[in-house]
Amino acid sequence: MSFAVIAQNKQTITGAFLAKEGNINHLWLFVDGYSSYIKYEDNKYLSTWGGPFDYSVEGVNVQTEYNDVDPDDVGQSKATGAIVNGEEIAMGNLTFKKQPATKQDLDGLWRITGRKQEDKISTIPRGDRKTIKILVDGYFQWIAINPAEKGFYGTGGGQYTFKDNKYTEKIIFFSRDNSRVGAELSFKGEIKDGDWHHSGLSSKGDPIYEIWSRDN
Repeated sequence: MSFAVIAQNKQTITGAFLAKEGNINHLWLFVDGYSSYIKYEDNKYLSTWGGPFDYSVEGVNVQTEYNDVDPDDVGQSKATGAIVNGEEIAMGNLTFKKQPATKQDLDGLWRITGRKQEDKISTIPRGDRKTIKILVDGYFQWIAINPAEKGFYGTGGGQYTFKDNKYTEKIIFFSRDNSRVGAELSFKGEIKDGDWHHSGLSSKGDPIYEIWSRDN
């Protein structure tokens, strides 16, 4: 009986959900037990917050790991009151609609764990500071943070495709430079021994080779 109650009350959510409020887009990403909420206008980044989440009959609760508008939220549990109803999420006066997309092999929560520089791969240790990347329903977001210090160092994201070892991004928000919105970047992407090897040229034109590991 207790197990049945837990099974009914604790559920999971996966997908990209989008709501519109005038000129403001509200994008909410859920995958591998992690969520990220982004607000942006068509050509202007506004804010983001997120962290691990759980969902029960009371709504979505987020253990906040970053919030670039209100750092005091970091480390706190945020009871959003958001309720999932099929392909929609209702929160206050907002209705988020699930975005349709075909599942891709890179969908999930990733964390950068290595870089190649001058033909040498260096390991990035798992410490308080981290860069993570969320990919789901054809959307992506990277976030550079340090939850232990309530630090937030930047984010960007948009839509992505991954096919035949080609990874392509279209930027729809970028906290460091709004002029990058609309840019499309293509990279080589390979999954080797469970890790994602990502190589090509950065948005500044610099060569990169990164290794990402699943972080769920």
